[in-house]
Amino acid sequence: MARYIVLTFAAVASLASSALYAQHPMPSSTTPKSAAPKMTTAQKIANAMSAAPAVISKKATIMDWPEKEGGQPKQLRAGTNGWVCFPSAPSEFASASGDDPMCLDKQWQGWGDAWMSKTPPKVDGTGIAYMLKGDKGASNTDPFATGPTATNNWVVSPPHIMVLYADLKMLDAFPTDPSTGGPWVMWKGTPYAHLMVPVATVKAAKMGAAK
Repeated sequence: MARYIVLTFAAVASLASSALYAQHPMPSSTTPKSAAPKMTTAQKIANAMSAAPAVISKKATIMDWPEKEGGQPKQLRAGTNGWVCFPSAPSEFASASGDDPMCLDKQWQGWGDAWMSKTPPKVDGTGIAYMLKGDKGASNTDPFATGPTATNNWVVSPPHIMVLYADLKMLDAFPTDPSTGGPWVMWKGTPYAHLMVPVATVKAAKMGAAK
């Protein structure tokens, strides 16, 4: 997995951004833009660091979102521990509506590379990603859905940790229903399946209604 270590800005940008697009699709030309104020660089760094425990985020590389579809993220701060953190998605993103930063380890960065190319990820160890502010919604069944439908089980998750396993059979012990209040499997039956582990004192993830 050495190629996923932060060797160059371009490598970090490509891998980290692809994983994030899975839960934060870039806007289409018809996506309405919000008038929400933009964060300063210092605010973005602090927000990105809030996604994970300080022992991880204080030494992580901090990347900003690309300014437009097809663009590259911008490095806000170099890191030393192989983790990559992003601040909350900007208001221009289709799924953005609040505070949803995230931090990814090297396994998740490689997973993101595979997701972007629609190829099976090569996970050779346990992967961890943090979203300690929660997220603003993703399909629980379709890895490439960009919005809720009547059938794709759109889920707005509470603060959580995401876990990758090298052996997907490890996920068979967990349910796929996010409303139980405990860990559940997202995207089961696909190469991108992973465990969602809520860490907030909430009863269950919220199921979003189709629009």
